[in-house]
Amino acid sequence: MRGKAVGVLPASLALLTVLALLLAGCTSGGGTEDGRITLRFQSLAWQEESVEANKELVAEWNKSHPDVKVEYVQGSWDSVHDQLLTSFEGGEAPDIIHDASDDLADFAYGGYLADLSELLPERLKSDIPQRSWETATFGDGVYGVPFLQEPRVLIANATWLKKAGVRIPTPEHPWTWAEFGDVTRRLSGDGKYGVAWPLKEPVSATLNLSLSTGGQLFHRGADGKVTVRFEAADETVPRTVHDQVNTDDGAPSSTLGSGGSDTLPGFFGGRYAMVPLGFSYRQQIMQQAPKGFKWQVLPAPAGADGLTQGVSPQTLSIAEDSPHKKEAAEFIDFLLRPKNMVRLALGDWMLPTGTQALKDPALHTAENGWATGTALARYLRPAPAQSVRGYPEWKDKVATPAFQEYYSGAIDLDELRERLEKDGNLVLARYQR
Repeated sequence: MRGKAVGVLPASLALLTVLALLLAGCTSGGGTEDGRITLRFQSLAWQEESVEANKELVAEWNKSHPDVKVEYVQGSWDSVHDQLLTSFEGGEAPDIIHDASDDLADFAYGGYLADLSELLPERLKSDIPQRSWETATFGDGVYGVPFLQEPRVLIANATWLKKAGVRIPTPEHPWTWAEFGDVTRRLSGDGKYGVAWPLKEPVSATLNLSLSTGGQLFHRGADGKVTVRFEAADETVPRTVHDQVNTDDGAPSSTLGSGGSDTLPGFFGGRYAMVPLGFSYRQQIMQQAPKGFKWQVLPAPAGADGLTQGVSPQTLSIAEDSPHKKEAAEFIDFLLRPKNMVRLALGDWMLPTGTQALKDPALHTAENGWATGTALARYLRPAPAQSVRGYPEWKDKVATPAFQEYYSGAIDLDELRERLEKDGNLVLARYQR
């Protein structure tokens, strides 16, 4: 057809082609139809209360913003990383992305997420503390809004602790790690244990709790490169767990390969006095505990740096390819207004990052341990591996098997150190050439 005079038929075909392209553009995220913008919001909410809260807020937005419709898309924590990677590479990513801060680094450095620095309103920027923003900051940009977080706490059999006469720790007067070890020995015996450690995923639990003792593990040099150094401050938490399982008979080895939910039947059955869990597990406990079972929330033990512990907050990001970043940012601002943030936190049984939301009376009640958890919010810091490139491979191939073997007694502390450092630094070096 090249070189042929333009007549009526080619012009019509050209018009049809343009229309087809426009229509095709409306099928992906961030489309426009009849002058109305449609944004896709992929949520990873999974608990019934949380899903309901998210859908209600989307409906409220749509009712008050007739020109910008938000479409709720249900995602899954189990597959989110691979699913997002596929959608990014295929040009089909949702406009607004719910994820966790420890999953953002590769997406941020890969150019898949929008820098939110100039998109977010000052109200939202100032409401969330800088320490929380650091969890979603990579290089010079901010690639997610941290909005929900949870400390690790001790869920305890209140009747058992009272009968044993042990001192009950509070955020103002927590146990030290040494005292925690003494208490678990005191509570153990006759086939029962003071604590059960569910360490199917041992790395994040160990690293995050080790911030209380000053442990860092990852150290950035003057050249910007990160290396692993397992130093004295990193030893306290792993040694405590190892000794409870292998020396003190204060914790069973049978739960080391378990997830948190797997330990609840034994906890309810009176086999363990305490279980270290994420704060949101309280919902399962409240729903599943036998009638008359009394439980309470205790702060995790404190070290040289007090109650400090690492967290990887849930985040909201915007896809770099979204054609409607401004409107997507406005929806995020709406979703995270203080009252709305509280609704999301209550639905997920977690803590909001916003300072105004944290003041809500609903988060300061003694019921179900809310007040204890809220008191810990100011001690939460970015997880040690937050911005380390290559961390997922280091965790899966080096750290997870090394910690599992150490906790089970298969290797000693020197072997753990050598594997974390020698093998680990070989992995990280490939990402920092």
